[in-house]
Amino acid sequence: MAYENIIAKKKGKVGLITLNRPDALNALNTELNLEMGKALDKFEADDQIGCIVITGSEKAFAAGADVKEMQPKSYMQAYKEDFLHPWERVARCRVPVIAAVSGYALGGGCELAMMCDFIIAADTAVFGQPEINLAILPGAGGTQRLTRLVGKSKAMEMCLTGRFMDAEEAERAGLVSRVVPADTLLDDALKTAEKIASFSRPAVFMVKESVDRAYETTLAEGILFERRLFYSTFAMADQKEGMQAFIDKRSAAFKNE
Repeated sequence: MAYENIIAKKKGKVGLITLNRPDALNALNTELNLEMGKALDKFEADDQIGCIVITGSEKAFAAGADVKEMQPKSYMQAYKEDFLHPWERVARCRVPVIAAVSGYALGGGCELAMMCDFIIAADTAVFGQPEINLAILPGAGGTQRLTRLVGKSKAMEMCLTGRFMDAEEAERAGLVSRVVPADTLLDDALKTAEKIASFSRPAVFMVKESVDRAYETTLAEGILFERRLFYSTFAMADQKEGMQAFIDKRSAAFKNE
């Protein structure tokens, strides 16, 4: 399928989505997000895809939502069309999604990166929620996900002042999993994705579900959820193969079943 705002490629067992609005620093508009949703649908339906990477350009992952698209909207327009809801497709993806961030990830760009399961950042990455400068607030999860990732104090300061956070601070604060040199970012992200994709797809899905549940429930309920998923793996052929391969001291040959 041909896209106008993204580039979607299959690289072995990894799906790669590159935001492609260079003249607008990859600003996120409705068309781009609908295209990204279609690409995610396609990758998720492909049993061979075990992980997805979303990236942008060297200069900008995504510099924010498209202000020109938002500025004329009325309250009723935004409410009736459920503006920004399609963006959440990334967070609903069952396949693990890695954000490979170089350059600016601001406003909606930062929110998009946080919808992914984890962020690998180039040493040039810059994060921020500067919506206050436009007399609005983050609307795609910025006040919620950022607070859960870096804590109330730092999230409140960033959202109230519009201050940017560099890659080093982002790693210290827990926003990104790790920082790598800019010239190796995509290779590093793809290698990480390839490793995830090499494992049993159902088991990977269960790990993602279980970690996500930790943010949605109490510790006791989360432990119960995890334990039930753990028990369920014993009904999988991949579990038998994985354990037998360990005993035999050989590489496992998973069949995703």
